[in-house]
Amino acid sequence: MTAAGGDRLGRLLNLVPYLLARPGIAVAEAAADLGVTERQLREDLELLWVCGLPGYGPGDLIDMAFDGDRVTITYDAGIDRPLRLTQDEALALVVALRMLAELPGAHDRAAVESALTKIESAAGDAAADLPVAVRLPPNTAKRLADLRAAVQRGHAVRLRYYSATRDRVSERVVDPMRVVVAEGHAYLEAWCRSADGVRLFRLDRIDEHTELPEPAVVPPGAAPKDLRSGVFQPGTDMPLVTLSVGRWARWITEYYPCESVVEESPERWLVSLRAVDLAWARRLVLGLGPEVSVVAPDELAEAVRAEARAALAAYDRGIAGVVAG
Repeated sequence: MTAAGGDRLGRLLNLVPYLLARPGIAVAEAAADLGVTERQLREDLELLWVCGLPGYGPGDLIDMAFDGDRVTITYDAGIDRPLRLTQDEALALVVALRMLAELPGAHDRAAVESALTKIESAAGDAAADLPVAVRLPPNTAKRLADLRAAVQRGHAVRLRYYSATRDRVSERVVDPMRVVVAEGHAYLEAWCRSADGVRLFRLDRIDEHTELPEPAVVPPGAAPKDLRSGVFQPGTDMPLVTLSVGRWARWITEYYPCESVVEESPERWLVSLRAVDLAWARRLVLGLGPEVSVVAPDELAEAVRAEARAALAAYDRGIAGVVAG
C-alpha cells in the first residue's frame, strides 16, 4: 500500500464514526473539520458506498442519505468507533520509540521524536508513569559514543570481540565505516583486516575497544552491506544443513532463514538451512536436544554424536566418582 493509500484508509475508518456522531452535517463543515477539500470528502463518501461486510449485498454495504448538501450515515456496517490504540498498544509504541530515539541508524530522528510526542500526549498519565525511558546498558552506550567518534575522526580501532557463531573471543584491528541499528541491535560495520572483508560487530559483544592513532583505511571496493533483508544473509558457499525437527523446535524456521521446510508428519518437519559453519550448526543441534536430529551432512551428524558420547562419558565418570566417594 502506498503512503497515500494508507492515509486514505485511515481517513475512511475514522469518517464513519465521525458522521454517525453528527447526523445531517454539511459536507463543507465536515471537510473543514477533517482537514480535506470538499471534493476529496465527496470522493471518500462515494468509496464508502461500496464498502461493507462480506456478501456485499444491499444490506451489507455502508449506506448514507443526502439532504441537499448534508449527509447522514444510515448503516455503519459495524464501523462505529474511531480507529484507536489500546492503552497497552500505545505504551508498547512509547517504549519502542524511546529505544529507537536512543540509537543511531538509518531512521529520521525528527520523525521518531514527533511520533513519540504525539503518542505520549495521547497516552497521558500512563506514559508519564513508565518508570524509565528505555536506554542502552551503560557500557554499551559509552562504547556506542566512542565508536561513533572513531568513525567521525576516521581512526582505526582495535577490538576484543566475542563471535557467537564460532563461540570464541578474538582480537582484531578494524577500519570503521559506520555505526548502524538493525534487528534491535547496534553494530559497528568495518573493514576487518584479519578477515580481509567487511564485517558487522555487535556492540554488546565487544569486550574491549581501543581507538588507534592511525587512520582507518577502507579499500576502495569495500561497500556497506544492504541490511534490508536482515543481518544474516546466507550464501550458496555456506554449508547446507538438513534437520528433522520436532514440534517444540519449529521456532527455528521463524528465527533463521530456511531454504526449505517440508512437513514429513504432524510431528516432524524436514528443515534445510545454511549455516555459517558446521561448528555453529553443531552447537545449534546440541542445544535443541532430542527435538532435532541431523539428516545431512554426515560430517555434522558424526560431530554431534561424538560430542554427545563425550558428554555421556563425563556424566558417567561423575556418577562413578560420587558412588565411590
